[in-house]
Amino acid sequence: MNTLLETAKLNGVNPQEWLADVLDRIGTGHPINRIDELLPWNWATPPE
Repeated sequence: MNTLLETAKLNGVNPQEWLADVLDRIGTGHPINRIDELLPWNWATPPE
């Protein structure tokens, strides 16, 4: 878990926002074949 959070930081991503969003997306059926979209260097905060 620490590695994931530190990787988010290194990629200029807020770790708390990233983790909350990724867990939500996984919980609501994000396709497994598109899991690479959720990696910190590919992730983008959804529009508000």
